[in-house]
Amino acid sequence: MSVTDKLTSRLPVLGDRGDRKDVVAVVKLHGVITPTPSPLARGAINLGAVESALTRAFAHDRLKAVALQINSPGGAPTQSGLVAERIRQLADEKGVPVLAFAEDVAASGGYWLACAADEIYAHRTSVVGSIGVISGGFGFTGLLERFGIERRLHTAGENKSRLDPFSPEKPEDVEWLKNMHSQLHELFVDWVKERRGDRLTDSTDLFTGDVWLGQKAVDLGLVDGLGSLREIVRERYPEAEISVAEPKKPLLARLGIGAPAAASALLDAVTTKAAWSRFGL
Repeated sequence: MSVTDKLTSRLPVLGDRGDRKDVVAVVKLHGVITPTPSPLARGAINLGAVESALTRAFAHDRLKAVALQINSPGGAPTQSGLVAERIRQLADEKGVPVLAFAEDVAASGGYWLACAADEIYAHRTSVVGSIGVISGGFGFTGLLERFGIERRLHTAGENKSRLDPFSPEKPEDVEWLKNMHSQLHELFVDWVKERRGDRLTDSTDLFTGDVWLGQKAVDLGLVDGLGSLREIVRERYPEAEISVAEPKKPLLARLGIGAPAAASALLDAVTTKAAWSRFGL
């Protein structure tokens, strides 16, 4: 054997894919769903943040399924819808099943994301549901009066200053907000019914905004079964390897550069904490 033959025999054989395993790609969807994440908040979900992870997950050439690892108390309805629609678009293009796994909580917008999956699983202690709409804010009129600060606001259009936090709340503004909530709630309910179909029970409590632990969520048809991601994936795809695709944070966000002012960031963090606290987290 020549020297060249000896060297060549030690090289890996390119193109030999016989020993490559099938893949179940995991996408982590952790945090509050918001278009404007705060550097002080623990995680955030929006289409811009998760697009690259979703694209990588669905790009595997030996893809058997995509698993969504969800831990979210909800948030912005538009971002919930955009991320869910992107998941469905990629799943339909690739023709692969999508499984969702609720961790601590998959509530409100978090459950909206879970419904993008073909099947949903939860831990027996997971908090699931909250099919409703909520919004909150702060009123600063008393604070302004206390410090003798005068609010000056000039608009063109009678509804331009609706729900201004520095002005007294108006009954007609609250009625407008409730009407918006009702419309969004109807869209949420339609989405859940579309995705869950006849798996849902006829319970009148299903769309009240209430939440349930894992087994009750199974009984109501909100989830398909109990189990962890690795447990279910190992059972369904015993020969496949798990590949995790985590959303990437922008470099400036990781370094804390270009963050909003400290007071604003702190307020965002308090709001985020309040979203988790509604579910005891």
